[in-house]
Amino acid sequence: MTEAPSETRRSGRARRSEGPVVTDAPGETRRDRRARRSGRRGGDSGTREAILAAARARFGDLGYDRTTIRGIATDAGVDAALVHHFYGSKEQLFAAAMQLPVNPREVLDAALAPEARGQDQSLGEHLLRTVLGVWEVAEIRATFLGLLRSAPTSDQAVIMLREFLAEAILGPLAAAVRQAAPEGMAEDAGYRAALVASQVLGLGMTRYVLELPSLTQVSSDDLVAAIAPNLDRYLSGDLR
Repeated sequence: MTEAPSETRRSGRARRSEGPVVTDAPGETRRDRRARRSGRRGGDSGTREAILAAARARFGDLGYDRTTIRGIATDAGVDAALVHHFYGSKEQLFAAAMQLPVNPREVLDAALAPEARGQDQSLGEHLLRTVLGVWEVAEIRATFLGLLRSAPTSDQAVIMLREFLAEAILGPLAAAVRQAAPEGMAEDAGYRAALVASQVLGLGMTRYVLELPSLTQVSSDDLVAAIAPNLDRYLSGDLR
């Protein structure tokens, strides 16, 4: 038996194979096929927004500590690896989901780097100047102050913000305290880091939220001269 004139050998091979022949949709690119196989949504922007929406819901419902990248990925309908690809760590995803202009952990890590501080600067002075420099940027200040204003109105917001600050700020600060504090004082690293945070956040609240005239009318240099010695004592001095 011979093949019909209009049929090619290739079509004959397809006819003899078991099961239907699956072909790509017309116009489908190789990139589209890879995305489909990996469970990736069509279009990077749509995927990013789905991840952010899932992250906001998870952080709001479960808080920072109990939220996982895997859970966010499941809600967004993507692989966990794709979440890491777009946003890196959970801290970075939180910053993006909460629309923070900067990641506090990244700012703090850069400030604590050995080469970041001048030889004539104490650690307390350097940290305070870094924080004041961040707060002087209008967009950054507005976002962070929005978080500070909203936190007291919601128990869940308080928990979420506290957990994030504990990991992104207090953790690195405590590590810096262990390096800066004299031998025997490093065991209080967590307490010392919390004291630093209370001083810095209190300054942010009174200067930028409540706008106390006595604090808004002075320069950053004046604030550094008055507050940095306290930070240095918290970091490595005698707390008694």
